[in-house]
Amino acid sequence: MKYRFVEEKFFNLLMILAMLVVFGFFASILWTIAKAGFRSLTWEMITQLPGGGFYLGKEGGIWNAVAGSLMIVTASALLGLIISIPIVFYLNVYLKKTSRLAWFTRLSFDVLFGIPSIVYGAFAFTLMIFFGLKTSLLGGILVITLLIIPIFVRSMDEIAHSVSKDLLDAVYSLGATRLEACKVVVRQIAPGIATATLLSVGRAIGDAAGVLFTAGFTDSIPTSLDQPVATLPLAVFFQLSSPIPEVRERACAAALLLTLIVLLLSITGRLITGCFSKNRMK
Repeated sequence: MKYRFVEEKFFNLLMILAMLVVFGFFASILWTIAKAGFRSLTWEMITQLPGGGFYLGKEGGIWNAVAGSLMIVTASALLGLIISIPIVFYLNVYLKKTSRLAWFTRLSFDVLFGIPSIVYGAFAFTLMIFFGLKTSLLGGILVITLLIIPIFVRSMDEIAHSVSKDLLDAVYSLGATRLEACKVVVRQIAPGIATATLLSVGRAIGDAAGVLFTAGFTDSIPTSLDQPVATLPLAVFFQLSSPIPEVRERACAAALLLTLIVLLLSITGRLITGCFSKNRMK
């Protein structure tokens, strides 16, 4: 008994140390970029377009990158939802839980979930060359949509998979069709859809490797799908390589803004998940 007590204390200590190490890394990253970029993170910087000497440390801001990120993420999230929700319904309503097709589909999305974003970027770039497209807003939307679909599908599928079979049997016993059963399922997984959307947006808005090949970069805001677009990760990447200290400070400010956005999305997703869990327990 004493050995088991010591073993439990030892592993509890290891878990606490692991948690402190992770928190320490997060705090270190946040402190580093906040220290370097907080002074440059002003309202004017966020809401202004780059001026003529912006990359030389003069006037202007990163509104082009903020607006471009919002355009790409909003369009990609909508497309991702439109494509992912029917897949989730087909896996959990139309197919049996023991179906080999369902097993293989989930395995495929698990693999897609772990593929690095730069691979998606290379694949989308190849498609763009094949169809004669140039780096543009459309290219950025294409690669980010491909990137977040596995996140959508697996996140919503995990919640839909937990919907009680008795609930579906009760719906079918009332004479409902499978399409009508989908309406019942969507009410059960609505918080999961919201959580998956926030997680996907957080992943999408911070991606740099994919859009580097497909979206291009510009100091203006695109007015059509075939024009290049700037994003926050690329703004950080290009400015951080500048030899001018003021420009590097702005890069850290953009990185701080991006980190705060992702942090806010993650916290919101956790809160929604927590509320969903409490409602299920009730």
